[in-house]
Amino acid sequence: MTDHDLVLVVDYGAQYAQLIARRVREARVYSEIVPHTTPVADILARKPKAIILSGGPASVYAPGAPQVDPALFEAGVPAFGICYGFQAMARSLGGEVAQTGAREYGRTRVDVTAPGTLLADLPAEHTVWMSHGDSVTAAPDGFDVLAATSTTPVAAFENLARGQAGVQWHPEVLHTEHGQKVLEHFLLEIAGCQPTWTMLNIIDEQVERIRRQVGDGRALCALSGGVDSAVAAAIVERAIGDRLTCVYVDHGMMRLGETEQVKRDFEAVFSDLDVVDASDQFLGALDGVSDPEQKRKIIGREFIRTFEAAEVRVFGDLSEGEAAVAYLVQGTLYPDVVESGGGAGTSNIKSHHNVGGLPDDLRFELIEPLRTLFKDEVRAVGAQLGLPPTMVWRHPFPGPGLGIRIIGEVTRERLDILRRADAIAREELTAAGLDRDIWQFPVVLLADVRSVGVQGDQRTYGHPIVLRPVTSEDAMTADWARLPWDLVERVSTRITNEVLEVNRVVIDVTSKPPGTIEWE
Repeated sequence: MTDHDLVLVVDYGAQYAQLIARRVREARVYSEIVPHTTPVADILARKPKAIILSGGPASVYAPGAPQVDPALFEAGVPAFGICYGFQAMARSLGGEVAQTGAREYGRTRVDVTAPGTLLADLPAEHTVWMSHGDSVTAAPDGFDVLAATSTTPVAAFENLARGQAGVQWHPEVLHTEHGQKVLEHFLLEIAGCQPTWTMLNIIDEQVERIRRQVGDGRALCALSGGVDSAVAAAIVERAIGDRLTCVYVDHGMMRLGETEQVKRDFEAVFSDLDVVDASDQFLGALDGVSDPEQKRKIIGREFIRTFEAAEVRVFGDLSEGEAAVAYLVQGTLYPDVVESGGGAGTSNIKSHHNVGGLPDDLRFELIEPLRTLFKDEVRAVGAQLGLPPTMVWRHPFPGPGLGIRIIGEVTRERLDILRRADAIAREELTAAGLDRDIWQFPVVLLADVRSVGVQGDQRTYGHPIVLRPVTSEDAMTADWARLPWDLVERVSTRITNEVLEVNRVVIDVTSKPPGTIEWE
C-alpha cells in the first residue's frame, strides 16, 4: 500500500469501527482497523497519514476504560476523534469530560456555531446520530469549538495547527446528515490525504485466498436462500468449481413457500444443490425453549450437526486417497461478527447463529469470504458476479428464521400463524412497489401475549402482531420506515381478517440504537 496514503482506525470497541474504515475508503483513501491495545510505536511505525479514534461502549471515567496514550497526539500525525474517541482526545489533551446526566441516543439536532474547516459548508442546523452518556464540557486549549446540541456544549472542535479535530456524533452512519462530508473535510482538508485509492477487486482477492485455503479439498456451503450465502457460494464456486456442494436446510422456520422458491431459484444458478428437510430435528430441539439467546445457540448447534450429516451423505463416496472435506462456507457479514462481540472490546449484543452460536466442538474449518463486508457491498459483489436481481435484492432474513420472530416458545401452530401474517405483509409491500425502499420488514408474533378484541360482535382473546419495517444501509444503524398509512391499514385489516388467531396489529417505531432490527 506504499503508493497510497494510509489511515488507521483505532477501535475502542465501537459497533461502527468497520463502518468508519469503509467510509474512509469511500473517500478513496485506504484504511485499516487496529485494536486500541496496539502500542503507539507500532501505530506510528506504519507511517499513517492520519489516525481516527473510534467510538466505544465505555465511559472515559469507568475503571479500566481504554485511554489514549498522549504520545499519539505528540507525533505530528493528524487525528480525528469520534464519540468516545472524541472524549478520550479531549481528556488526554487537557479538556474536560463530565457525566452531565443527559444522554443522547439516536437522531439529534446539532447547531453549528463556528464552521471552521471541519464543518464548512454545512447547514447551521442539521440532524446527526448520537450514542453517548458523557459530554465534553470544555475543549482543550488551542481548539476552536464548532458545534453544540441542547445538552452537549462541545459537540465538535478542531485545531488546524495540530491537524486534530473531532465530533461527538457518528459521521460514519447513514442517518447522520452530511457525515461523509465531515469525514472528507478531515481527511482531505485537515489531514491532507490524497484521494487516490480505489477498492481492491474483492472477488479476485477472495478467489485466490480460498484456493490457497482449500487446496484439493471439497467444501459445503450453508445456503440460506439469502444474498449473503448466495454471493459467498458464487465466490467459492468460482474458486473450486464442482468441489463445492451447496446445502439448503429447511429447519421448519422459513416463510410461506420459501423453500420451494429457494430450490427453484438456486438450482438454476448452482450446479450442486442438496436440500435437507430438518424441521423435526430443529423444532424438537427448541421444544419448551423461550429464551432468545438459548434459541439462537440451539439453532446454531443444530445447523452444524445438520452439515456434519450432510458431509457424510454428500462426500461419503470419497476414497481414502482423496482429500476429505473439512470446509464449511458461510455468508457471515461484519454486522454479525461485531454484534457477536468479534471486535476489539465490543459488547456482545446478541449471539448470531453463525458466529456466537457455533458449538465448541465444531469440526469444520470455516470459509467466510464476506466477513469484512456490509450488505450493500455484498449486493454490489453479487451484481458483479452476475447473480439474478431477485437473489441480489432479496430482503435480509435471519438464519434462525421465524424462530426469533416468535416471542416465546416456537411451535408448529405458532409458526403457521406467523407465516400467514408475514405473507400478507410482504405481499402488500410488493404490491405497493416498496420492496427496494425498505431494508427489512420483520413481522413478529407476541405468542405469550393475548389482548382482548371484538370480531363479529364477539369477544376475542388473540395474539398481537408487530410490524417492524426499517430503512438502513448496512444494518449497523436503522430507522423505522414511514410506510404510507393506507398500506399499513391494508396490512392490518387483512391480517386481522385472514389470520383468525390475531386480533391486533401494531407497528414498531424504534430506531437502532436503542433497539435492534430483530426483536430477539
